[in-house]
Amino acid sequence: MSKLANPERARAMRAYMKSAMPYYGLSLPQVRGVCKAVFAERELGSCAGWKSAVLELWRGARRREERYAALYLLRLTRYRECVGPDLMPMIEEMVETGAWWDLVDELVHTIGELLREHPKEIKPVMRAWSTDSNMWKRRVSIICQLSFKGETDLELLYANIEPNLADREFFVRKAIGWALRQYAHTDPKEVVRYVRAYEAELSGLSRREALKNIG
Repeated sequence: MSKLANPERARAMRAYMKSAMPYYGLSLPQVRGVCKAVFAERELGSCAGWKSAVLELWRGARRREERYAALYLLRLTRYRECVGPDLMPMIEEMVETGAWWDLVDELVHTIGELLREHPKEIKPVMRAWSTDSNMWKRRVSIICQLSFKGETDLELLYANIEPNLADREFFVRKAIGWALRQYAHTDPKEVVRYVRAYEAELSGLSRREALKNIG
């Protein structure tokens, strides 16, 4: 990636993302292109080898694009069989140390897949995260079902939203509105009902986001 570095773009990206970690200055398509070429040449063997490579990339990152590469490897199709509930401690570490929306929200894809395929193991984890002291884990617990549509577990969604109704963190309030807005594509009447029922507790941001696409 260093060969493609663009220092001027890197400074702008770092400022925009408010990132403590510097950038190379690569666009996302460039990052994906590098990852595709590099990982095509490397056979990581076992699931243990794949997991070790993800963690090595993540923990050893000196530029933010290297963490994007770790996320790319995490979701690489040929290692799909390696993704199971036993991966959650690693995912938790990545959420806690990523601690910003560009990294955390990308991890939601993997967490959502795990929740869909292993609800008995992952639902209790998401419930615990909804009251965690870590804001990003709370955010994940709220938006972990974004892609579920009609399969959304409303009991879980509402149970994870309600401990956070009074939270003043922007990213938590935004997450509440985002999760409700996404479900409104499936059942707008239910979202309207919920917003009315909790109108006094929901922040203005959460309400606006929830009702954004409802006529």
